[in-house]
Amino acid sequence: MTGSPLAWFRSRPLRSRLSLLTAFAVAVAVAAVSLACWFVTRAQLEAEMDSSLRNSKLDDASVESLLNLCRLGTTPPPVGGSYTVQVIVPNGSVCTSGKAPIPAGPADLAVARGQLSHALHTVKDDDGREMRVYTYPQRGPLGIAVAVSVARPVAEIDNSMSTLRWVLLLVSGIGVVGAGAAGLWVARTGLEPVNRLTGAVEHVAATEDLTVRIPVEGEDEIARLSRSFNAMTAALATSRDRQAQLIADAGHELRTPLTSLRTNVELLARSEETGRAIPPDDRRALMASVKAQMTELAALIGDLQELARPDTVRPGPLEVVPLHSLLRSALDRARLRGPELTFVTDLAPWYVRAEPAAIERALVNVLDNAVKFSPPRGTVEVTLMRGELTVRDHGPGIPPDELPHVFDRFWRSPSARSLPGSGLGLSIVARTVHQAGGSASLAPAPGGGTVATVRLPGAPTPPPGSSAAPESVVPEKGLDES
Repeated sequence: MTGSPLAWFRSRPLRSRLSLLTAFAVAVAVAAVSLACWFVTRAQLEAEMDSSLRNSKLDDASVESLLNLCRLGTTPPPVGGSYTVQVIVPNGSVCTSGKAPIPAGPADLAVARGQLSHALHTVKDDDGREMRVYTYPQRGPLGIAVAVSVARPVAEIDNSMSTLRWVLLLVSGIGVVGAGAAGLWVARTGLEPVNRLTGAVEHVAATEDLTVRIPVEGEDEIARLSRSFNAMTAALATSRDRQAQLIADAGHELRTPLTSLRTNVELLARSEETGRAIPPDDRRALMASVKAQMTELAALIGDLQELARPDTVRPGPLEVVPLHSLLRSALDRARLRGPELTFVTDLAPWYVRAEPAAIERALVNVLDNAVKFSPPRGTVEVTLMRGELTVRDHGPGIPPDELPHVFDRFWRSPSARSLPGSGLGLSIVARTVHQAGGSASLAPAPGGGTVATVRLPGAPTPPPGSSAAPESVVPEKGLDES
């Protein structure tokens, strides 16, 4: 194994990490409980031993008997079973009843001489055994003050603690192993939805199949993640379908002007190759047709570039712009396209926050749509009042069953197939107006024709600090006839 333990741990699968963390947490908890249990038990056993030693006092007759046996040179028999008892006289002499004498320490001598009321300590006897000793004062023969030490082997506690230690180790080991196994089972069960999600993502990455959906169960985080994945794949599938449709529609729309342009160019080239001149009037008409087709092709490419741009990306910075001024500029361009039409205008000042070039392009598209469908020498009514722009023409109108499709890309009414255009103008209008926070709609006009309505949020005066200065002109009202 190379690297630090932390790096090794991070390199493990999530299931293994969860199992190891669970086992480690249980091991720490079990170790803490076991240590606490061990120390508490030992303290309790020591307290019980000390209490037993305090309660094991000899009477005066037993003390006198021990001293007499020691004076006669006879080894006293053990007293009190496992206890070791010895009598300490003030001069330091010791009379022991037990396996081996216990060294009389300074505290024991101090008790024998009346300097301490008692002594409790741990020492080793002459056999090397660790003994717990309790020493207390008592009267010996002829009223002589002596000290009596009662001792028990500490091994009694050590044996019990050794047994407890092995029991705790066994229980702790079983607990840690069981916790690891339980952690592994929980990790496998809990991560099963994640495994399904991982498999689905890998399948999508390998096959680009965006129809994959993950079953959603419950309301937990995994369910939310599954719903998000399903929504993401659905959005990607829709985006891919729209992209494919856009490419197919663009190819279809580009084919017509390109075919016509190629035909006209071939006619001109054949005339040059064969030396047969085209009549001047036909040549002028042919060149005009080529110019119109190139203009239509350039406009179509511009519309495609506009629609290919993501909705979240704006073409330029937002500014506070006078909508009425942009509308006047768009009207000038519309008058050039329909010189025989009459424009009736009523424009009140209105300021919006938008990208100037994009919003002007949308206004031009709305007016171009009205110009295209207006009858010869017809009238186009344009009104801008409190952020609501209405453009009405007096053309044939739009059938009700076609209204839901007017803002679709490349959609064109069957009655407008012969007219110039790509079917992208109103799509750009809807997109631009939506990005500016407004709305656009088309509806049949009373008495015939169509009325286009564009609503944009704004104000009749520019906000303080904006670069758009208020105009010192009255609202434009009038009739303009070219």
